[in-house]
Amino acid sequence: MQEENPFNSIPAVPLIMVLVIAGIELTLSAADNGIIGGAQGIGWRSAAFQDYAFAPAVMTEIFERGRGSFDLWKRFVTYPFVHISFTHALWAVVLLLALGKFVGEAFRPFAFVALFAASSTLGAAVYGMLSWQNAPLLGAYPGVYGLIGAYTYLMWLALDRIGENQLKAFQLIAILLGIMLVYAMIFGSTPTWIAEVAGFLIGLFVAPLLAPGGWAAFLTRVRKR
Repeated sequence: MQEENPFNSIPAVPLIMVLVIAGIELTLSAADNGIIGGAQGIGWRSAAFQDYAFAPAVMTEIFERGRGSFDLWKRFVTYPFVHISFTHALWAVVLLLALGKFVGEAFRPFAFVALFAASSTLGAAVYGMLSWQNAPLLGAYPGVYGLIGAYTYLMWLALDRIGENQLKAFQLIAILLGIMLVYAMIFGSTPTWIAEVAGFLIGLFVAPLLAPGGWAAFLTRVRKR
């Protein structure tokens, strides 16, 4: 009996994202442990933070001081691919695989990329505007939370079709926000959660535009209610 490759069931776009994130993290982790890069390799992660992380100061430089260089603008799209640690990246990969399969099967490849990109970039922008600390923003989590927003929208539709309480669609985000709150109370936190919550809301409201049928299909569903 031939076993099915589990990666075959994951749509190509989220799988490629996972491979890119995993490749970068494995390289940085190997450098952290002196496996590659020698003595200089130990500083690769810090250098990546310096070169690719987003921070509220980026918004200040671009929009208040008018210094919108490529180095600053690129951080809106590079920060999701660099993580603080192996564990930080691992959880991002696990969530991206799980949500990528569900959302990626419902959305076309371009729509999936647009959803992740919008949640990541706009989530960072909201964080840059509202944060009271200049803490660096790193990791795929705002984009992942955008996928949770899309998942919530899809579950909302599914529950409507079977006549169930549609508020159940928000169970996943409620659980994650509860975990986030408990973690912050125990270990403390930085305001980067702003980007994650913003990513969720952006994903939730952008999903109807990017789902099959787009806005027209969404309006049709609303009119039938």
